[in-house]
Amino acid sequence: MAICPRHGVEPAMKTIRLVPALLITLLLAACAGKPVPDWRINAKDATERASNAYLTGNTRVADQEFLYARNEVTRTGRIDLLARVELRRCAAQVASLVLDSCTEFEKLRQDAPAAEIAYANYLAGHIQPSEIAQLPAQHRAIAGASSDSAAASAMLGIEDPLSRLVAAGVLLQGKRASPAVISAAVETASAQGWRRPLLAWLGVQAMRAEQAGDAAEAQRLRRKMALTEGKAETGK
Repeated sequence: MAICPRHGVEPAMKTIRLVPALLITLLLAACAGKPVPDWRINAKDATERASNAYLTGNTRVADQEFLYARNEVTRTGRIDLLARVELRRCAAQVASLVLDSCTEFEKLRQDAPAAEIAYANYLAGHIQPSEIAQLPAQHRAIAGASSDSAAASAMLGIEDPLSRLVAAGVLLQGKRASPAVISAAVETASAQGWRRPLLAWLGVQAMRAEQAGDAAEAQRLRRKMALTEGKAETGK
């Protein structure tokens, strides 16, 4: 018997004295909210596992988990939720400098909500000023930055590691990534143990070192990339 406010509270008071305190707590908690549907829990957990697997370099597991998340979400018939799953996949790709088009989202674009369309445009590097307000809060300053230094400052101020790497990827895509942005991306990926974006951003650093004529620095970075891939040779 659930004992909820305004539903027989007074008649139930005598019974309450006979019920253990823990059971009372559980009964009252049942009045506070509804159970979360299993599809929502499954989709959320699978999306997080998929994103982490992708970032750590495990493509097979990432594909499996994203497929599972898609299947759970499609049970609801909601385009907006499916669009968010696909955009999470695209965000992980942008963070790792895989700047291909977000193919699966594009199939949903015509029926997707404005906020999801704005985020997809942001990831692709061609968001419109009128769409900035639709973005997640941590990305609005990046999209609206009037200078490269302002964009870098906004990126460095993002606390969430994935969001920070996404912002860095967007800046690089728009040719606005300063050395500070690239270094922060390397440090962020390294701290999280995310092999895929770490290799990508180290590659950017190595390429820029080569372009600057700093062969020694480029070689050091290539050795670090080899270490990250698990095939370092300390004697070279």
